Amino acid sequence: FARRIKQQDASHSLHLAHSLTMAETPAVTSPVTYKLFAGSANPKLAEKVAAELGMTLGQANIGRFNDGECNIQLGENVRNTHVFLLQSTCPPVNDSLMELFLMVRCFRRASARTVTAIVPYYGYARQDRKTTARVPISASDVAMLLEAAGVDRMLSLDLHCGQIQGFFHHAPVDNMHALVDHVPFFVKDIISEYGDNPIAVVSPDAGGVARAKMFMETLSAMNVQNISLAITIKHRRAAGEVEAMNIVGEIKGKHCIIVDDMIDTAGTLCKSADSLKEMGALSVSACCTHALFSGPALERIGKSALAHLVVSDTIPVKDISQFEEGSPAHTALKSKIHVVSCAALLGRAIRSINSGTSVSNLFAVKSNK
Repeated sequence: FARRIKQQDASHSLHLAHSLTMAETPAVTSPVTYKLFAGSANPKLAEKVAAELGMTLGQANIGRFNDGECNIQLGENVRNTHVFLLQSTCPPVNDSLMELFLMVRCFRRASARTVTAIVPYYGYARQDRKTTARVPISASDVAMLLEAAGVDRMLSLDLHCGQIQGFFHHAPVDNMHALVDHVPFFVKDIISEYGDNPIAVVSPDAGGVARAKMFMETLSAMNVQNISLAITIKHRRAAGEVEAMNIVGEIKGKHCIIVDDMIDTAGTLCKSADSLKEMGALSVSACCTHALFSGPALERIGKSALAHLVVSDTIPVKDISQFEEGSPAHTALKSKIHVVSCAALLGRAIRSINSGTSVSNLFAVKSNK
């Protein structure tokens, strides 16, 4: 027994001496770099973000097999590297999502240190709760899929609803606000034409009041005066079809700015713009982050009472050359739709995440108070 105690004491002394030696010797770690890769959903935005960072995009060959399956191969080493992967889950949504999933798995198998998914437009976001029996909560299921793939961090812009951040149980989520970057454009190029007339910031529904309030506060922070808030109450016949609409707030004799997170077929937006104009608004403009422009969206915008529509480039906007000159869609793209890039915002976020500094100042609303 005494011999065993002596052996334990000797072992403990050796362990203590080793610990002290390790404490005195600074740890040597290999340098960690970061690289930016992109999927095929939005290559123009990826190039802009790379330019903001002063770097080139990582090499990745992305194609399709004859049967439509994704064919992905990395063209460079990513071992021990912080990887930032930019891929919007925009139409075709399922192809973009599967490509994102497989690219994350590819980086994981290639021994990347961390993988940050930059998803400017988060698909399936509108399916965030059960509205009827026997349906999936797809926004949550996509989050589970990305975490299972190995995403360490998630960065997105103007999520359809804030609770999507809670669907990620392990990966932190940064929900940036591209709408804040749109305000300087409005102040310089649109509101400057309003003179001293009052402005009404309009939320398209009760769920968007916080977004519209943020927009209004940012206008106030830029010394825009005489602003009020209004809300439209819509009665829907079906998804995307508005049967009737009421307004909470005063909009007569004011320039109205509708603030929303996305435009799909633009049916609701255009009906809201026409109704506001009929109710006495001096003009109607809109600010929306994600421009899906599905189906007849561009034609509706061209024919509507909208004077200006400011969108981000989280989703590629269709080229004007695809439409006949003089058509409503051509008119919308030529004189109504203004694209304000989110590349600078994403670039600043990537720098902050990689350097370990706070990103809160990138999406916090600054006021004069």
